[in-house]
Amino acid sequence: MSHLSHERYCDEIVLRTEALRAAVSGADLDATVPTCPEWTLRDLAVHVGGVHRWAGEIVRTQATEALQDEQVPHFTPDGDDPAVLDAWLAEGAAGTAEVLREAGPELKAWSWYRDRSAGFWARRMAIETVVHQADAALTAKVPYTMAADLAADTIDEWLQFVAGAQAEGDSEAVELRGAGRSIHLHATDAPGAEWLIEFGEDGFTWRRAHEKATVALRGPLTDVMLVFNRRLAPDSDRVEVLGDAKLLDFWLARSSFD
Repeated sequence: MSHLSHERYCDEIVLRTEALRAAVSGADLDATVPTCPEWTLRDLAVHVGGVHRWAGEIVRTQATEALQDEQVPHFTPDGDDPAVLDAWLAEGAAGTAEVLREAGPELKAWSWYRDRSAGFWARRMAIETVVHQADAALTAKVPYTMAADLAADTIDEWLQFVAGAQAEGDSEAVELRGAGRSIHLHATDAPGAEWLIEFGEDGFTWRRAHEKATVALRGPLTDVMLVFNRRLAPDSDRVEVLGDAKLLDFWLARSSFD
């Protein structure tokens, strides 16, 4: 499973936001988000809508540096009315997706990552919404499902980011080393959705593979993705950890930068 198409990412920004809005609708907006305890459900929704607009404005203006919040039109909703929040979320997702479609994946724009393109932002905003949709669903106690290719791409992207952070000397990511240890992620319901993370003296590498490892995390792909993104505890009965569980905990604790 490789990167999805630019058009697919643009579509998913809207579709995942629709699912997030459905989870938020009628829920207690003052409820604490268990996976982001510094946020209420309202804070979560405002974050998602704001970051959509922020990314869209970066691409629309072909920014060469990060934008400040005040440079982004309608960065926050007007008031606390849930209906206003819902409409604001929908408008932001649709507007950002349209900007990204018109730009195409190759347009250059600033990003905090080495890939400085509209294509990066389309993927990033789709996957940002995948993960925060899970936060909203967990808070509202409603079901959460995810297409296999999108869930797998979420794992791929996170591995790329952790590897990038390690290369740049992030204080936690640099600890992900130590030869002779490995982690196997194994989705039991999606053929080919397996990853092998191998630790070396200078860091870690990863590839798609089915091989014996120091520890294996097994379960449905969506649940494996949620554990890997620290949205589901590894001791959940929805997944199985085989081998040295402390190594998986070691990884999760040191890949938690935001």
